[in-house]
Amino acid sequence: MIAPNAELSINRQCALLGVARSSFYHRPQAEPAEEIDLLARLDRIFTDHPVYGSRRLQVALGREGISVGRRRIRRLMKKLGICTVRPKPNTSKPNHEHKIYPYLLRDKVIDRPNQVWSTDITYIPMRQGFLYLVVILDWSTRRVLAWRLSNTLTVGFCIEALREALARFGRPEIFNSDQGSQFTSEEFTKVLREHGVQISMDGRGRCHDNIFVERLWWTVKHEWVYLRPAATGIEQKRSLSEFFDWYNRRRPHQALNWQTPDEAYFGSTAAAMAKAA
Repeated sequence: MIAPNAELSINRQCALLGVARSSFYHRPQAEPAEEIDLLARLDRIFTDHPVYGSRRLQVALGREGISVGRRRIRRLMKKLGICTVRPKPNTSKPNHEHKIYPYLLRDKVIDRPNQVWSTDITYIPMRQGFLYLVVILDWSTRRVLAWRLSNTLTVGFCIEALREALARFGRPEIFNSDQGSQFTSEEFTKVLREHGVQISMDGRGRCHDNIFVERLWWTVKHEWVYLRPAATGIEQKRSLSEFFDWYNRRRPHQALNWQTPDEAYFGSTAAAMAKAA
């Protein structure tokens, strides 16, 4: 966005864009190999045991011969965007300036497509570095409706995934998420409100309400990403495109009476439309 050879000086361009001049000259350094390896190990342990907090992760790493302090583990957990899946007062890291919406799924039977969508973000390791992955999931049929990759935890890539899902599949009755700052932000919730979607957010004691997405993360990583480490972001995007096509069209789910997500989603949708006609 800043052009060194433009008529305006670098100082003036930075001032107009509201960024520090030093940030223009800053060149981010690559993550140390030791840090990348530790992040990957933490991700594997947490994917298998999402109830582990920093203390248990420290013990698990110690059993693998890796001595790491809890303060560093907490810092890396924040970097990974993960938090312990268990009942506690603060299961995610909300922005306290954002509005928190009530939980709408209590005692609700969810048995049809587009009744409830949910979302979450996870860390995706690569050979060097890592990316973040967000998905929009239809709760009833487990179909992944949209996804995006990003190298930061900003809200932009979450909004892109949401807009794609809404454009391709209409709108859900309810959209459920945790209280992460990306999903409570005004930019994200505004898109839902504009489409007339009821907003639901996991509250205290609702730590297992995102279990379907947590299961998806296990499948993404153990059945695909760990077996096919990508070297670049472009390669990772291409690989995940192949995964989600396989997951939606060809991977049967026991909970769906051994249907694939596509069969459950489009079959139920077609039946509902025929019944309405």
